Amino acid sequence: MTTTAPDLDAHKADLLLYLQDARNVALSKLDGLSEYDIRRPLTPTGTNLLGLVKHLAGAEAIYFGETFGRPFDSAQPLWITGAAEPNADLWVTPDETREQIVGNYRRACAHSDATIEALPLDAVGRVPWGPRSELTLHRILVHMISETHRHAGQADIVRELIDGAVGQRGRDDNMAPGDGEWWEKHRNRVEQAARDAQGPGGAGGEGGG
Repeated sequence: MTTTAPDLDAHKADLLLYLQDARNVALSKLDGLSEYDIRRPLTPTGTNLLGLVKHLAGAEAIYFGETFGRPFDSAQPLWITGAAEPNADLWVTPDETREQIVGNYRRACAHSDATIEALPLDAVGRVPWGPRSELTLHRILVHMISETHRHAGQADIVRELIDGAVGQRGRDDNMAPGDGEWWEKHRNRVEQAARDAQGPGGAGGEGGG
């Protein structure tokens, strides 16, 4: 059966809906935090909230811009252009402002949306790295949904470590009902289950063979 143009438009709209949802979540994790908190590293590898947004701006720019011959005119240098030090895209220098990083991300997303609207899902783009250098817009959309939700999930954890805020958009409406005492008991129950599964020696014991 041949897929009609309206069907293709519906598929494209579905994909964009899930991509935009992930974008919104990633940005919402910055809400209400200080300059220090949006930049501070919360993992041994330096994961931080504003750095994740900076990284996602570059990903949008290359996958929906350069890949399809539609370069994005960035307001600031992106990690995808020129020589950059390792992890330059995943942290923010003191002279880079929240407004610059967020604004650049929003502009990159708008540029991506224009590419998605202008091209059919079977349009072929050329990615300058990886085992498959030629990918369709459909494949790129699926990749960016996965990429953005992955980093939004990282942002979930980082935000919880900063101030305890949880939930898809900083609210707890998609979390199990319960107050702080309930969550403490739940965490203790999970910890005890992990210790029981470990067996003799507890958390510091040898792993099973």
